[in-house]
This record gives sequence, structure tokens and C-alpha cells, in this order.
Amino acid sequence: MKISGYGYVRNGFQYGVPFLESIQSVLPICDEFIAVVGDSTDGTREAIENLNSPKIKIIDTIWDDNLKLHGKIFAQQSNIGLEHVTGDWVFHIQADEVIHENDLPKILDYIKKYNDNPVVEGFLQPFLHFWGDYNHIRNSRAVHKNEIRIFKNNPEIKSYIDSQGFRKFKSNEGYANGSEKGEKLKVLRLDAPVYHYNSVRSTKKMTLKANNFQYYYGQKDQKLSEAPKEEYNYHTVDRVGKFLGTHPKVMAEAIAKHDFVFEHDKSQAVWDKKDKLVQPLEDLLKIRIGEYKNYILLKNIK
Repeated sequence: MKISGYGYVRNGFQYGVPFLESIQSVLPICDEFIAVVGDSTDGTREAIENLNSPKIKIIDTIWDDNLKLHGKIFAQQSNIGLEHVTGDWVFHIQADEVIHENDLPKILDYIKKYNDNPVVEGFLQPFLHFWGDYNHIRNSRAVHKNEIRIFKNNPEIKSYIDSQGFRKFKSNEGYANGSEKGEKLKVLRLDAPVYHYNSVRSTKKMTLKANNFQYYYGQKDQKLSEAPKEEYNYHTVDRVGKFLGTHPKVMAEAIAKHDFVFEHDKSQAVWDKKDKLVQPLEDLLKIRIGEYKNYILLKNIK
């Protein structure tokens, strides 16, 4: 049984994402790691090379900025990684996601346990969305609670819409032209959280990220080439809570260097109207109302 990790990144230093920590966090349980590296100008490729791991294989790519509707460029880069993995299982980790070392044995146990079960196609993991600094988590209904990151290698599986989730597609043509919606993966819940550091970076790099993220979803006409002087206002977030756990060890250096202390000014919070109405009910019932589920959750599987 072979496990293939993969991820994609472009100008990781410029955007302030922990792409090196991301790779290193899953490397111990992977037999290979496919690093899809876009045309970077900030030393990203060289830094991955300097990890000096025989498990890492770098695939060089050129980003097509014409693929900027619905995040298609992210799906394209993700699918390039999928085309190169050779394992029985695939572990997709994005450049701002990290796995805690304490959870690696549990992940490996699940993979071994369900390797021969034809019903189980992958696992659903919870997400911890850090906001502003390493002590706060965004915990409103506006962020996704769970996603698929680990699944059995299957040539029919491709990134769905962007690279947030995955589905099975019968034909490449149907996938490419959008005529085929794809089949949701059948997954089991795996309590091994993904530490999502997407919104922990300097206020200037966060502004750069926010602008260019919108660009690649067709919401901005111009992409910025460097961080602007404008500083991102973290206080407009709807809701955050305190993080009381421990971070992955690979994040120790990044955490020590982070000099921005965030304390939420709730008076600046901006809520979506629907979210503001529904959130109190969700908190009371402890369920997510109308949650989008790009998966089929299996139950009663031993």
C-alpha cells in the first residue's frame, strides 16, 4: 500500500503561506509527495528543493491567468498533481493547510483499516480556520466545517469546480465542458483536523491575497504583482473564538516570528444578513443548517 501526497503553490513566500510546513507535515506518512510549483519569482521552488527529501518530486507549471472564472486555475493545478500521483491513496494538502503530528498515526490507521473496503472512497476531515493570529479561529457558519483531503487513487476523480473538493467523472470531455456534474465520493468521518492558516499573515500580504483570490474567481479585473501599502482590516470578520489547543510542531518558527496580535473589535464585524439571522439558531441546536455537502457521508461502517 502506497500513499501519495500532493499540493500546488506559486510564489508561496510572496503570499505568506506556510507551504514548506504544509509539505513537511504530511511527509512522514507519504511514500512520495508531488509538489506542483507554478512559475514563481520569490524562491518558492528553490525552497522546496532545499527540503532535500527523496520523496519530493517537483512538477513545474505555468499558470494560465485566463482560467480565472470560479477558481478554475486552482482546479487545473490540482489536477496536474493528481495526474502524477502513483499511490493507492492520495493525500491532498493545500499550501495554507497543515496536519498535526499527533494525528498522523490515526490517519495511517484509517488508511490501513479501510484500504480493502470497496465502499469507502475517502475520509472527511474537520477544519480549523485560523484568523488574524494563531490564537483565534473563525467559527461562524460562513466557513466550511469539513472537506475531503484523503481518498483512494482513482483516475475518475478530479477537482470539483476549484480545488476545495473532489468528485468522480466518467468522461474527461464532460468534466471539461461542464456537462457532467460528477459523482460525490463516499467518505467516512476522520477526526484529524486540518489546520487552515489561510488568514494568518501580515496585513499587507493579506490584502494581496484577498485581491488576487478575487481575481482568480473573476471578481477583480486586475491582479496585483506585489503587496500594496493598504493594510487588511481583520476586524471586519463576522465571528471568531479563542483557540485553546496546540499547533503542529512544524509551525513553531512561523508562530514565533508572527508579530501581529489580533483582538477582535466586534463593533467592526460584518455579517451576511442570512448568516446573522441563522447563526443563533445553529448555536442553540448545534447543527449546520443548509450545509453544503460535496460528499456522501457513510454511516454504520466498521
